[in-house]
Order: sequence, then C-alpha cells, then structure tokens
Amino acid sequence: MKQVTIDPSFWELFPDAQINILFANGIDNHDTDNNYDERKKLLANATHEADKFLTNETFRLNPVVDQWRQAFQQFKKKKGARSSIEALLKRANQGRKFEPIEPLVDVYNSISLSYGVPVGIEDRNKIAGDLHLGAAKGGEAFRPVGAEEDEPALEGEVIYYDDEGAVCRCLNWREAQRTMLTEDSQNVVAVMEAINPEQIERANEAMEELSKLINQYFGVNASQVYRLTKDQSVAEVPDNL
Repeated sequence: MKQVTIDPSFWELFPDAQINILFANGIDNHDTDNNYDERKKLLANATHEADKFLTNETFRLNPVVDQWRQAFQQFKKKKGARSSIEALLKRANQGRKFEPIEPLVDVYNSISLSYGVPVGIEDRNKIAGDLHLGAAKGGEAFRPVGAEEDEPALEGEVIYYDDEGAVCRCLNWREAQRTMLTEDSQNVVAVMEAINPEQIERANEAMEELSKLINQYFGVNASQVYRLTKDQSVAEVPDNL
C-alpha cells in the first residue's frame, strides 16, 4: 500500500467533509499483562468522557448520533447499519464497560469515545494495492469480522476498498476480516471521518492525541496527520516512516 485516495464520488455526497489519515510502522500489538490495567483505566476514563456526547435522554437525539444517522441516509446502506461511533456511544449509554482487547484497538476505541469521532485502523500489509474511499460499484467482496460468509457491498454504498474488495462497509460501520488488526499487525493506517466543522475540530484534536498515544504505548513515531479534503484528496505513505 502506497497511498490513501478519497474518490470524487465521496465528495459529491459530502463536499464539506474531512478525512484524517495517520500512518505508523513497527507496532507491537500483542496483548500483554504489562499494561493491561493501564489500558483498562484508559477505556474507563474514555467512557466517562463520552458522557458529554450523551446529554439527551433520548439516545438518537444526541447530536453525534443524529448527525451520523443523517449522513448514512445519503447513500445506499445495509439495513440497520450505523456508524461505529454510535455503536460505541450506545454501549457507554447502557452503562457497559469496555474491557481491554488488544493494545492498539484499546487505544483507538478510547480516542473514539473521548472525542466522539469514528476511528478505524487497518493492517497496511494486508491492503491489496492502495486504499480508497468512495461509492461502491456493487458486489465488492466483503466478509465482516465474525462472519463465515461473504456479504458483498451494495451499489452506491460508501466503502473503503482496495484491489481485492471492500475493507470497511457503510463508511465506518463494519470492517473486513481480511484487513483487520491482529496481534501480529505492525504497519497500520488510521482513518477518521468528520462531516461538519464542529466534527472536524474534534477530529483534528483526536488524531493528534492518537499519535501521542501510539508513541506512549508502542514507542514509535507516527507520521504527520494528513487532513484530506475535496481539494487535497490523496495521502501517500512517507518513505521515511
């Protein structure tokens, strides 16, 4: 994988959006007892921080939830698909605890909860060709995490995709087994979507904090943050990463 490209078909739907991109190499994502308690505390603190996005007793009326539901109405989607940040906020709203899973997953879930933004991280070594975000032609191969059968993308659905199929369906709803993080993942790409100015401000802060946590937990320096817009829609993996 050499670059991330946001296709014109995405900007036609979301002309004011911004996609933040971050690359990192040399991650050791093996679960370890060494920082298990620290990661548990990180997730607990993030769950508490998420309360500021859950001020309305009616869950769907909270702005972060409502804004992403409206966004998902702009494209063809699988019935019941919701943004990843809604799924996390729903768990927090129900009083459920987040237990550590894998170090990098814990880190990006904590960022998502703390800043109210969707965050996804994929294994770059598993991306076939380059990574794109745009409207699906329909039929792109996709086997979601935990599934045993293919669930191909719908025509007009907004997806992340590569040369072999969909990487994440319905913008940020569900990722593919093929490119998901595992304990053996080392070289990664982080993506964060924002669709209005207020979200963009939070996403910019969130991505900088993600970079700091990657350094803190894994001892590696991530790339600069690439802020992609309709006027600058490509982020190349730096040679000196």
